[in-house]
Amino acid sequence: MRLRESGANDRQTTDWRACAGYPGNMHARQNRDIFAFMTKSSPIPPRDVPAPATWDARLARRLVTPLVGTPVTPNHLTSLRLLIGLAGAYYLSLGQYWLCTVGALLIALSNFVDHTDGELARISGQSSKIGHLYDLACDALVTVLLFLGLGFYVGVHHPSMFVPAEVLGGVAGVAVALIFYLRMRIESMIGKDGTKQASMAGFETEDVLYLLPLVTLLNGMTPFLIAASVGAPLFAAWVAIDHQRVTREAAGKDLQTVR
Repeated sequence: MRLRESGANDRQTTDWRACAGYPGNMHARQNRDIFAFMTKSSPIPPRDVPAPATWDARLARRLVTPLVGTPVTPNHLTSLRLLIGLAGAYYLSLGQYWLCTVGALLIALSNFVDHTDGELARISGQSSKIGHLYDLACDALVTVLLFLGLGFYVGVHHPSMFVPAEVLGGVAGVAVALIFYLRMRIESMIGKDGTKQASMAGFETEDVLYLLPLVTLLNGMTPFLIAASVGAPLFAAWVAIDHQRVTREAAGKDLQTVR
């Protein structure tokens, strides 16, 4: 149906469907907007950064790549890692075999999730000093509680040890806390490259935590705790010596700059 309007010099033919008030035009615009929204690309594409050196970090990057451009932030993943680690340490401390195994599985999962926040930060450009410090604090807390939980578990099954298992767990936990603190201090002076863990064939030192479920299944928590109570303080002493070396070198550079 068309409306014809006569003018003095010309004749115009107007389509009544072109009127702004016709619902069909509104629906068409809405459909176009919906289609454009559904087909538009991500506003923040993943950054092209070098691939991680370790296997678990590579897998973590693949898993978090779809999160780029979403409301999920690296701090969200850090908090998830913390919650999983706290649950794992709690189950370890209950003194029951199967609950201890569940706790070990959660600790291993927490160790993997610990890689996701850093990978998301790298490929999304959301790295921050506060986020890094939050990540370090969560790492330290989960690891300390891990050894304390193992101490309580071993203490339930071996209450007559020469040195109480809870004390051994506490020693290992304090040593780990000291290690994290000193590494953070070293990093503040010479950067992250100075605190990189030893790695080989795509594995890092901390990847030993992936073996924790196997340790619990084989009922090897007692020797594992004893080894940690000896090894962690020794490693803390080595990190303390390295910290002193870095401090002296930094002081020497500052003195040369002043001169």
